[in-house]
Amino acid sequence: MADANTNLHEFDRQTVWVGFRRLAPISLFVTLFGAAFGLAAVQAGLEDSVIMAMSALVFAGASQFAALELWGTHVPVVTLAVTVFAINARHLLMGATLYPWLRHLPPAKRYGVMLVASDANWAMSMQAFGRGQPGMGLLLGGGLALWSFWLLGTWLGIFFGGTLHDPRSLGLDMVMGCFLLAMVVGGEKNLRLLLIWIVAACASLLAWRYLPENSHVVVGALAGGVAGTLWTEKKVEH
Repeated sequence: MADANTNLHEFDRQTVWVGFRRLAPISLFVTLFGAAFGLAAVQAGLEDSVIMAMSALVFAGASQFAALELWGTHVPVVTLAVTVFAINARHLLMGATLYPWLRHLPPAKRYGVMLVASDANWAMSMQAFGRGQPGMGLLLGGGLALWSFWLLGTWLGIFFGGTLHDPRSLGLDMVMGCFLLAMVVGGEKNLRLLLIWIVAACASLLAWRYLPENSHVVVGALAGGVAGTLWTEKKVEH
């Protein structure tokens, strides 16, 4: 990134609010998944306070559902930690892609913003950065919207979620994927990015077919990251 773009890391209450409003509509669907998690966690025998704490501190739907599969009288802590780390390993690459702007923030702000980093608000902020516009407020505001509605959904699932047993039957599991696809289609288009996405997609599909469950997330992200590293973007001198 050119040095002229280093001010794109700046954000204020207004830009954070813009990010919150932009992701509020899709966050409504996140509420439904939160309700499904709350219900599943109750059925798994977790206490209400533990369920809410998990959603507040972990804030990762796939990881939390995976954790429920391993929950029991004797929780395998190491296995649980490795599983959660593997599913969320893509956040390492999210942080790497955001580093050109994050490095200008004080540590408290830097890690505070990344606490609510998720797929949707990361994609939205990267799209803004790609257009030469500030994106850190979008990242924080969008993340707060997703986090808030995820917590609301978890609470609803604990108390009123008995009617939502299978959100996939309503096609709600496709909402986030469709949103991310829209971000990709609406973002910068060139041969380099196209090939990076193809490499990531092919690697992810092969891992989904031949490797253990959830490993396709890590493999796809790493393959795309390696492809992007090997094929560096040419900088234009001004």
